[in-house]
Amino acid sequence: MPVRDARAPRLCAVGDFAWDVLIRSEGRLRRGGDTFGSVALLPGGSAANVAVWAARCGADTAFIGKVGTDELGGLAHRNLADEGVADHLIDSPEHPTGAVAVFVDADGERSMVSGHGADHYLQPEDLPVRALESASHVHLTGWSIFLDPPRTAATRAAQLAAGAGASLSFDPSAFQLIDELGTATFLELTTGLGATVIFPNRNEAAMLSGLRDPEASGLRIAELYGEATVVVKLDVDGALVCHDGTPVHVPAISTPAIDTTGAGDAFAGAYLAAAMANRPPVDAATLACQVAAHVVAHVGARPPLPDGGIAAVHG
Repeated sequence: MPVRDARAPRLCAVGDFAWDVLIRSEGRLRRGGDTFGSVALLPGGSAANVAVWAARCGADTAFIGKVGTDELGGLAHRNLADEGVADHLIDSPEHPTGAVAVFVDADGERSMVSGHGADHYLQPEDLPVRALESASHVHLTGWSIFLDPPRTAATRAAQLAAGAGASLSFDPSAFQLIDELGTATFLELTTGLGATVIFPNRNEAAMLSGLRDPEASGLRIAELYGEATVVVKLDVDGALVCHDGTPVHVPAISTPAIDTTGAGDAFAGAYLAAAMANRPPVDAATLACQVAAHVVAHVGARPPLPDGGIAAVHG
């Protein structure tokens, strides 16, 4: 087993860095017409969001992904540096930096159109082996599984992490795309990754388990993934932690929803930071609910922290 570098980041997120083109309309979109609203370019990408929120919550964090050699790629490098996340971005001259159109309606619910940027072309040979072998925990998302590439790279990252004794977490990411791929195929591709923590939302949990009740679906997913801890994200109903066969409900923090973009990623990042600080699963989920509430009350996947930092979010 490789000798760990004590200076290396402990948490390594692998996957997508993309820029969110966030579009908020003042009313309903007029098909074929115009309406007023706001348009903003904000940093995003599910795996990158997890890395940033974990870092904001105190974890030593690295990110592995792929961006273009364009201006947005340069901004991605600077963004990770500003957030204190160790940068293992691979620069691709063949593909532009990823971008996602995010439409947010008047209720704060979001719909997305994901472009096929450089983040979709991560290859196994791109992976920084030393960074993976020296991490104590690796996080993957479903966005790295739905297509190949980057599926083979994500699978290889999981293998390298496991070979070095690291733990692994996984977020299924999008129930619609699980449905398109096929639930049986998705389970075949992911149950062998060795994940010790799974972060499905309510719809993903139902699809993966075939059960509608969150407790029943969480416990079933734990079985499917080899007795992993399953944390079901229930939005306004908080979260359900299924650990060691016992489901525990964690209440949500009541807050008006302005924009739900990235709330699930923030939840996962905060949970992992707390777990890596040896906080028990229910305590970690409590922090995660508090951080997710901060995100939905603001615009974008990574809204600035209030004065006082993360302590002010959950204080």
